[in-house]
Amino acid sequence: MLVLSRKTNQSIMIGDAIRVIVVGFDGDQVKLGIEAPRDVPVHRFEIFQEIHTGSSHAAASGPGDGDTPRSS
Repeated sequence: MLVLSRKTNQSIMIGDAIRVIVVGFDGDQVKLGIEAPRDVPVHRFEIFQEIHTGSSHAAASGPGDGDTPRSS
């Protein structure tokens, strides 16, 4: 695992097309912004696991599942 330190409004690049930006901090939570091509799925890890284990909850989840839709 690569561990990096970043400050608010700093970012890292994954490959040539994915940018992860530290948007801010709220208590013990870090808020991240992710810029990625539309054809690259982006999910929280819990949702990713549900999708890949075939959980019925994942099939029923939508905009209210805690993931915020991308605007770009």
